[in-house]
Amino acid sequence: MGHHFELRKDVELAATPEQVWEAIATGPGIDSWFMGRTEVEPGEGGRTRLTMAGHVEEATITGWEPGKRFADRTEPAPDGTFMAMEYLIEGRERGSTTLRLVQSGVLGDNWETEYEAMAVGWDMYLGTLAAYLAHFPGRTAVPISAFRPDAGGPDRVWAAVAGAFGLRGPIAEGDRVRFTVEGLPPIEGVVDLAGLPTYVGVRTADALHRFLYSGAERGDALVLGHHVFAAGQDPARAERAWQDWLAALPVG
Repeated sequence: MGHHFELRKDVELAATPEQVWEAIATGPGIDSWFMGRTEVEPGEGGRTRLTMAGHVEEATITGWEPGKRFADRTEPAPDGTFMAMEYLIEGRERGSTTLRLVQSGVLGDNWETEYEAMAVGWDMYLGTLAAYLAHFPGRTAVPISAFRPDAGGPDRVWAAVAGAFGLRGPIAEGDRVRFTVEGLPPIEGVVDLAGLPTYVGVRTADALHRFLYSGAERGDALVLGHHVFAAGQDPARAERAWQDWLAALPVG
């Protein structure tokens, strides 16, 4: 039996309402901070398409007020589940903006786990949105994804990631990291998000790297969702390199 839900979040952004709109209501903008790859057909009644790990989720745009409000909604599945999203943009003084997010709909039988995962996931994604607008304004990124299912428990997973980063001890916000992924340029940056045991973010001069642990209820997967702003990216090559990096992590 489905369970109705509503999830609310808000974030203060160092950007104008117009910049925030570009980030939440265009495909290239969304790709610069959210998971997967997104296409947007602009205007009310248009379609959005999110592609992630070969799965495509489509929704219909139900609200289109540039600089103010963007909303979309998926069609109900046979079991009645669906998702609806609404973003409300409010300009503030000195060129800043408050973004309010409302996600609602019907979740399936495992609704409590799904709700908790969404709530924590939004903390990471909104933190990434804030970092994007603050550090890479006017630019768009190529999204890079990789997955390792059955990676193990959180302590072992994050210890392996910390070791790969060249860190001793738990990962903490502000840590400087330097590591290599075979076939890619060296990665040197700072831990800008540390929502353990669920997620870690590393910001470099040309990328926002995101590492997300699903938890036991969702398959103990370690998911990488990076946003690379450097020119001349080959997404397929980068995803193969990161997939190999994941496979080599000593989590077993």
